[in-house]
Amino acid sequence: MTAAKAAAFPAAYNNQLQAALDFIRDGNRFLVVSHVQPDGDAISSTLTVGWLLRQLGKQAVMMNEGAVPVRMQFLDASAEIVNYSKQLPNETYDRIIAIDCADSRRIGRVKEIFAESAQLLNIDHHPTNDAFGTVNLIRVDAAATVEILYDLIEFGAIPFNREAATAIYTGLLTDTGGFRYSNTTPRVMQAASRMLEEDVAGHWIANHLLEQMTKPQLLLLQRGLNRLAFSDDNRIAWLYVAFADMAETGAVGDDLEGLVNYALNVEGVDVGILFKETENGDVKVSMRSSGKADVAAIAQSFGGGGHVRASGCRLEQPMQDAMSTVIQAVSEALNP
Repeated sequence: MTAAKAAAFPAAYNNQLQAALDFIRDGNRFLVVSHVQPDGDAISSTLTVGWLLRQLGKQAVMMNEGAVPVRMQFLDASAEIVNYSKQLPNETYDRIIAIDCADSRRIGRVKEIFAESAQLLNIDHHPTNDAFGTVNLIRVDAAATVEILYDLIEFGAIPFNREAATAIYTGLLTDTGGFRYSNTTPRVMQAASRMLEEDVAGHWIANHLLEQMTKPQLLLLQRGLNRLAFSDDNRIAWLYVAFADMAETGAVGDDLEGLVNYALNVEGVDVGILFKETENGDVKVSMRSSGKADVAAIAQSFGGGGHVRASGCRLEQPMQDAMSTVIQAVSEALNP
């Protein structure tokens, strides 16, 4: 890496980048994993790491507990990400790279194939990350994990190509809400601009991920908005999706994407919440904040995590109980 580029980062971060590169160069075969129910940044980061390993002459096995979301399957090599729930491996791995996981629990069942002596490189941007890796590359002010990977590739002086650039651009786009959220920094825009130089179809990706809706998604939104409710002071808004709604509308997990934003986007609302009932009756909770409340801290109190403005958790309670519990916690955070 050039001295000019090295000077762009604090010394401590340079040391983390170097340690991550050393970890990669010291191994030959790697298992690349991300968090359960992967989002755009998780899939994009997985593919970026897989690409980086191949560029360095390493073997990469990319894996997730579940399937790649349908909307992310346009990305090169996405079909190579193994669905652990459908295809159980017959080997264990002693060299792991975990991407976009705030803690090791988020890796899910894939941990079952970690060797006892496994060494793990933890690359993440969540402020709640507990540094669970043997080597940790964590930058909590990064908008997305792909932004850290962009830094890593630059630090290693590895030339970008269209495949890597498309994955990185996609992760930046999704985790900044189309470059609209407060995490859209000059560094983010510089990285996005650099990726567009590799002939990334930014306009097509934005339309595909941010504008287009499936019919089941629209029907799910219709049901959710019909249930939209507000706290007495109108600072909290929430909606819910019952398990039966998914089957009746033909929706899949992907179709829940962005639904919570409709609650937050109401004028005067500081926290928007989506409650989603699971098949076994548990409730998954997605929270979005205007910044007036730290929803990561709230989610963490229920065993979840995330960011100050975007987080989630899971409650083993019936829907009405879960809603009461979470809304009470959010109210107390807004009115300490």
